Amino acid sequence: MSESDDAHWMREAIAQAHAAQQAGEVPVGAVLVRDGQVIATGRNAPIAGHDPTAHAEMAALRAGAAQLSNYRLDGCTLYVTLEPCAMCSGAMLHARLPRVVYGAADAKTGAAGSVVNLFAEPRLNHQTAVQGGVLADECGALLSDFFRDRRRAQRAQQLAAHPLRQDALRTPDAAFAHLDGPAPHYVSDLPALAGLRLHYLDEGPRDAARTWLLLHASPGWSHGWQPMLVAFVQAGHRVVAPDLIGFGRSDKPKKEAAHRLDWHRQVLAELVQRLALRGVVQVAQPGAPLLPDAASAPLVRVLHVRGGAPCDAAPFPDAGHRAGPRAFARFADADAAPLLTVPDASAASALRAMEYFTRYA
Repeated sequence: MSESDDAHWMREAIAQAHAAQQAGEVPVGAVLVRDGQVIATGRNAPIAGHDPTAHAEMAALRAGAAQLSNYRLDGCTLYVTLEPCAMCSGAMLHARLPRVVYGAADAKTGAAGSVVNLFAEPRLNHQTAVQGGVLADECGALLSDFFRDRRRAQRAQQLAAHPLRQDALRTPDAAFAHLDGPAPHYVSDLPALAGLRLHYLDEGPRDAARTWLLLHASPGWSHGWQPMLVAFVQAGHRVVAPDLIGFGRSDKPKKEAAHRLDWHRQVLAELVQRLALRGVVQVAQPGAPLLPDAASAPLVRVLHVRGGAPCDAAPFPDAGHRAGPRAFARFADADAAPLLTVPDASAASALRAMEYFTRYA
């Protein structure tokens, strides 16, 4: 087929993707074409059908096979707005599909070259010709807009679930828009919080035998732990990095008197219990609050954490957001004896900590 034909049929697939979006599904659409005629269409429907196999390509292949009364789709071309995954690619090969044309590449699950390329495997008994990138910008924008709108809706739901107390402030999300990193998590129903919203990062397998609890001091926050966090997660461990109340993305009481050392420690203890953390090792800056029972969670002292932002930068945009740093200047946690001291929050320090606990703890 010509490039103009491919673009024409891809627009038909995009129409199916719009229909999926209107139904609340991820916007991916597909059409199956034979002899210049659409013989079947498909759109994503895993959510509505409670079916992990209900991808747009699978729906089009099933409908096309029923239309032709043959599971082998000789002479057909499948157009799909997103690079097929391994499941859909395998189905195309089983159907002896001669050709597939896709729009946007899928860097996470694409099986036509982005992650793996099943179509280029010479040991398989059928080869399907592949062409990607047809109307890729239009197909990709449809997905990008969908996920952007969904993130906005999720943030709105989070705000509704965690209303701001009148005696507290919340740094606007825009202050963090330029930062990359893990997805934020929030909790506000811990008894000690009394409705304040606490932000924390939680990465790695939930059933990991070891959890690294990363605790910042003033004026730091969770963002400074990024290199260490990535190294722990890559090793298969769980990592939790909270923003203490008054810091980072957590709520910030307007009054310094709201901050007490024993209260911060109680919030941490309740968070650890809520998240059911196993094998906790505290990794803390000097001056960071520690868990009330430090003996049950050994300590790694970190002398320097990158990203200990000055108080005139996010997440402390003005004086009203700085009651926490001002209060912390008046107290510090009892300096529990660390089992290990490392110079910074780098990946190298994380590897040193993991090696130490593997050998001696």
